[in-house]
Amino acid sequence: MKDVTSLLPLSRSLVHLLLALHEGERHGYAVKKRVEEMSGGIVRMGPGTLYTTIQRAEDLGLIEESDERPPPGEDQSQRRYYELTPFGTQVLAAEVERLGAFVDHARTALSGVRGK
Repeated sequence: MKDVTSLLPLSRSLVHLLLALHEGERHGYAVKKRVEEMSGGIVRMGPGTLYTTIQRAEDLGLIEESDERPPPGEDQSQRRYYELTPFGTQVLAAEVERLGAFVDHARTALSGVRGK
């Protein structure tokens, strides 16, 4: 298995994809809508970015197609549903740690600027 830190830093679109799937399995369009909701509409993933990011995440072993399907009345057979893998969860946690450390450093650096 790959080293978690070898994949860092993650692209913005990959972070958003993993966060959306951390909440539960989703199909591509549902990921797109959830990313928009989580970002307050600031981040919008077009089809090219979305499906390229999904493919990259699959290739890296961060997500996989889910075997679970919605109830027959709610299922659309052409949709592929994705879920986060345990490795994907580890990578997402490492990226959140990395970003948190960066933000902490930036806040400290800017704390002296505020008073000027």
